[in-house]
Amino acid sequence: MSLTLYWYPNCSTCKKAKKWLDDHGKTYELVHLVEETPSEATIKSLIEKSGLEPKKFFNTSGKVYREQNMKEKIKDATLDDMVTYLASNGMLIKRPILTDGTSVTVGFKEETYENTWK
Repeated sequence: MSLTLYWYPNCSTCKKAKKWLDDHGKTYELVHLVEETPSEATIKSLIEKSGLEPKKFFNTSGKVYREQNMKEKIKDATLDDMVTYLASNGMLIKRPILTDGTSVTVGFKEETYENTWK
């Protein structure tokens, strides 16, 4: 199982996720969410595979989210609109995102990682 961890190195939650993967002997590819912001197609695929509502992919506690008034913008936005917003700035994306190409988890909760990636 080949894993990809979309992360931001200064993010403490991302560091916890990376540590969990290391502690469990998982091999993974790191993708820097800001320097290598995923394409619209990739983001749409991650959303669809996650089974989560698209709003769950927004970093609602981030500065960019507040500055761009995303709370109002995404209220009535379509999936395509949200994907476009997310692809426009990696700091809008909730992190970390971990995927094996089939399953997707957003954020880091040890219990979720245990259940999904063990």
